[in-house]
Amino acid sequence: MTRRNARAIGFLVALCAAPALADSATSTSANGADTAWVLACAALVLFMTPGLAMFYGGMVRRKNVLGTLLHSFIAIALISVLWVLGGFSLAFATGSPLIGGLQHVGLLGMTDAVWPNTTIPPLAFMIYQAMFAVITPALIAGAVAERMRLAAYLGFIALWSLLVYCPVAHWMWAADGWLLKKGALDFAGGNVVHVSSGFSALVACLVLGSRTQDVEDIAAPHNLTMTVLGAGILWFGWFGFNAGSALGANNIAATAFVNTNTAGASALLVWAIVEYMRHGHATVLGAVSGAVAGLAAVTPAAGFVSPLVAMLIGAVVAIVCFAAVELKGRFGYDDSLDAFGVHGIGGVCGMLATGVFALKAINPAGADGLLAGHADLLLTQIMAVAVVIVYSCAMTYLLLRVIGAMTPLTLTDEEQRDGMDLVLHNEVGYRM
Repeated sequence: MTRRNARAIGFLVALCAAPALADSATSTSANGADTAWVLACAALVLFMTPGLAMFYGGMVRRKNVLGTLLHSFIAIALISVLWVLGGFSLAFATGSPLIGGLQHVGLLGMTDAVWPNTTIPPLAFMIYQAMFAVITPALIAGAVAERMRLAAYLGFIALWSLLVYCPVAHWMWAADGWLLKKGALDFAGGNVVHVSSGFSALVACLVLGSRTQDVEDIAAPHNLTMTVLGAGILWFGWFGFNAGSALGANNIAATAFVNTNTAGASALLVWAIVEYMRHGHATVLGAVSGAVAGLAAVTPAAGFVSPLVAMLIGAVVAIVCFAAVELKGRFGYDDSLDAFGVHGIGGVCGMLATGVFALKAINPAGADGLLAGHADLLLTQIMAVAVVIVYSCAMTYLLLRVIGAMTPLTLTDEEQRDGMDLVLHNEVGYRM
């Protein structure tokens, strides 16, 4: 056997054995309860993406329902593969303050008993974080619904995941990430998930332009029952999203669980009240939008604040996001399903609220905020949000321009009138 062949065989053995080695090590060293909790939460977060598919799918016109559902489902497949091949390593491997190294490409080197600073196996941490990576670019689909071509969408979310999500996740969550070292707090993804995707969604809808519609073809939700069910699935999955970010079955997980439910409930009620005061009726779409806004806003704060503060965050963000959604008509941008108005604005509100209300008495791993006499945390949060907004917007614009130079981004006016389902997939969602 030649030396070259021996090296090739050795690499294949390492490639196949890495997960098994990690599994054997965790059987004696990892905490079983914490591992079970994180794996269950990973499943809950995965379930959020089909929930998002239904939430978005019900809000589009009937002729676009299948294409909209596919935007979420295909993200599960594409981003999961990319995460294993290199995304996880870029986001969480030890590297520089800006990006992770390549030592975990293909999940190589995942042989330690536990992931650093946790009590769970490396693969459990990896798959939990994979579900965050999956749903984040799928959120952007809400801003480009009913008009973006599938090939362009796939190219965009693949590159966006590697060039935007992975660096931002490294900055905020990796041990050597520069924003984490600066003291920025983001418990479960207010900045990493909602700010990055929400502001990218705004840029995307501006670059793609408005949807084409005939006078008789009003862009209104075709199936709000589907949207309500999707919102319920999102709410359910959000417990895994926020409480799972404690990375263990512990006090912080319980705090985040309670805060998640409290903020979502508070935001739903306040949105309904504000909508009634503004328009004379409270809509079902408004109620579920309020709940999602509250859930998004509490995400960065969930493990750092008290339940009463979570209730306040939900109430305030409902008012702010309601105003943002109302004002989009005045500014003339077609954020089809309010990805920016709910997730982008909600994420910013939650990050800033963390800077005001965080308490080390609730989470010793966090920091004291403005109300505890530490204005520096709020200033750090503002800086972290500003950095992610600027980076996400610039990269999204660049990626869309590059992809648009290679393939059309949107359907033609005639194709939009026929609908995504027939034009792109030769199918229809309903035969009645």
